Amino acid sequence: MQRKKRQPVLPGDPLYQQAIEAMKRYDQAKADGKPEAELKRLRIEAEHAFQTVTDYQLEALGGLPPTRH
Repeated sequence: MQRKKRQPVLPGDPLYQQAIEAMKRYDQAKADGKPEAELKRLRIEAEHAFQTVTDYQLEALGGLPPTRH
């Protein structure tokens, strides 16, 4: 079965924008002195969002798709 080739994510793409917004929320919470538990949650959300973009980009650019468990 042949896969449809994906197009790379560009800066205006919603997936990319979601990752940027997640990082902004984390940075703002850090600047506001929010509790450590909230900072950890926001950091993990931001990391996950950027990892999603990275995985998509790698696959779109011809790399191996990430292993999904």
